[in-house]
Amino acid sequence: MPSFEGTWKMRSSDNFEELLKALGVNAMLRKMAAAAAAKPHVEIKQDGERFYIRTSTTIRTTEIDFVVGEEFSEETVDGRKCKSLATWERENKIHCRQTLLSGNGPKTFWSRELKGDELILILGADDVVCTRIYVRA
Repeated sequence: MPSFEGTWKMRSSDNFEELLKALGVNAMLRKMAAAAAAKPHVEIKQDGERFYIRTSTTIRTTEIDFVVGEEFSEETVDGRKCKSLATWERENKIHCRQTLLSGNGPKTFWSRELKGDELILILGADDVVCTRIYVRA
């Protein structure tokens, strides 16, 4: 089983502001969020199939704790509560489907994949996809 554990710093981000737009975030908040999310600090702890992921930016810190294959509660990128289910897509890639608890909105998901020394985070809202590449800090 691959180890996602470690501290990660973002090397590149593509399409984040477009993702926020697809989620219905207004222009001013998109600019603020994009600036704050430019240098996220990510810490991952892993014990087999159990993951703890803490993502910190200057305006927000999120934490998720889950077991692959078991439903858990989290929030979408724009802060809406959802139920999520993470599954192994491949040996080195976790895919997570999110289902909103209330209201309407785009279908959202994320995935994390280890490729060599990189961690590739994909965030999606319907057909809009954001790709963020991290390296170990």
